[in-house]
Amino acid sequence: MANSTKTARPGYRCAECGAAAAKWLGRCPECQAWGTLEELGVPKPRTVKAGPVSAPAKPIGQVDATTAKARPTGVDELDRVLGGGLVPGAVVLLAGEPGVGKSTLLLEVAAAYAGGARPALVVTGEESTAQVRSRADRIGALHDELYLAAETDLSAVLGQIEAVEPGLLILDSVQTIASAEVDGVPGGITQVREVCAALIRVAKEKDLATILVGHVTKDGNIAGPRVLEHLVDVVLQFEGERHSTLRIVRAVKNRYGPTDEIGCFEMRESGIKGLPDPSGLFLSQRSEAVPGTCVTVTLEGRRPLVCEVQALVAPSPLPQPRRATSGLDGSRVSMVMAVLERRGRVPLAKNDVFAATVGGVRLVDPAADLAVALAMTTAAIDAPLPPTVAAFGELGLAGEVRPVAGLGRRLSEAARLGFRTALVPRPAPGGETVKPPPGMRVVEVSDIADALAALHTMISR
Repeated sequence: MANSTKTARPGYRCAECGAAAAKWLGRCPECQAWGTLEELGVPKPRTVKAGPVSAPAKPIGQVDATTAKARPTGVDELDRVLGGGLVPGAVVLLAGEPGVGKSTLLLEVAAAYAGGARPALVVTGEESTAQVRSRADRIGALHDELYLAAETDLSAVLGQIEAVEPGLLILDSVQTIASAEVDGVPGGITQVREVCAALIRVAKEKDLATILVGHVTKDGNIAGPRVLEHLVDVVLQFEGERHSTLRIVRAVKNRYGPTDEIGCFEMRESGIKGLPDPSGLFLSQRSEAVPGTCVTVTLEGRRPLVCEVQALVAPSPLPQPRRATSGLDGSRVSMVMAVLERRGRVPLAKNDVFAATVGGVRLVDPAADLAVALAMTTAAIDAPLPPTVAAFGELGLAGEVRPVAGLGRRLSEAARLGFRTALVPRPAPGGETVKPPPGMRVVEVSDIADALAALHTMISR
């Protein structure tokens, strides 16, 4: 039994005219009588009594877990991020910038899902059904069990669910749906919270897998109240540059699978296609080595990706040299530059420095620090690294090169793509040593000075 006390603000009423006031006043604001406001009775505390339960509690070993088994969506890269597929009753929030391809991807998911035991329902609040049908024709996402509706009222959406009885609901987007029972404009905090709560309730009752499309702010954060991310089961971020064909789906929250996994897609005229091996997109296609480039291997979840870092160092005519980054964390690049200048004696202070990644990928893995440092060094001395060299390691402010996680997977992926030499951190005393793949030479370095010495040795050969 739980006790809940409702605290109410005491009210006052004029004994002469009956006017109400929130606080005591010496003179009634209505009839102007003095000393006539009297305090109303304060409500008694309420007690919440035990009521009927929806289902009796049972030992956890007797709970049937088959209802929570994931069903594949038919899109392998999305299934990788979701942890195997969509769980019946799960609510997924997919957010991304306008035009990145959210609607196209989900239309393909709906068409693939519709071939199963239950139909799929797509409710659009931003486009007409004719517009969505035109896109479906272009990408080949047509199926007899794929239903389409254009609604902006919550009660109409619930009516469509009752009529179709789908196994998958896609709502594009949650910010366009409003409830007549709630005050506020569509997309407002109150409306979005009520719409999301109602859809979650229906999803749990009907074992209905639901995907809600969400907008993002100009900062890239999910729009709407933060409580949305707590209410839903899975939060996915759809990332991609407008001028690049690469698209990445990243799991931010996942109650049914890993939260550090990504799925890679390529935007084409015929739709969005999964990329089971995207490493080749992040490497330049050149016949000979160029100064200012270095290859690294980053880990996104359990997936190793081979990426190329490029740097350009040029004398600056300005009193304050320019610094620019693309695909890299600007503050981390500045730290690497400071370590190179102070610990490695690489002159960068009076030069313009530009650093970028290839293919539109964004590197947030600290293991890319060593590759960034080597790319800047080769750009400064105008001498290229051999094209078969890869490097990964985290730099500290003291110049040390720290060990990184997943060293074996990084080496295996680099060797698979033809790299024959790897600069890696020296393992800590008592730490685990990794046997290099066949045909790969591993050069262990303990600090930036060791790395630069190994770099000069490779260049001089």
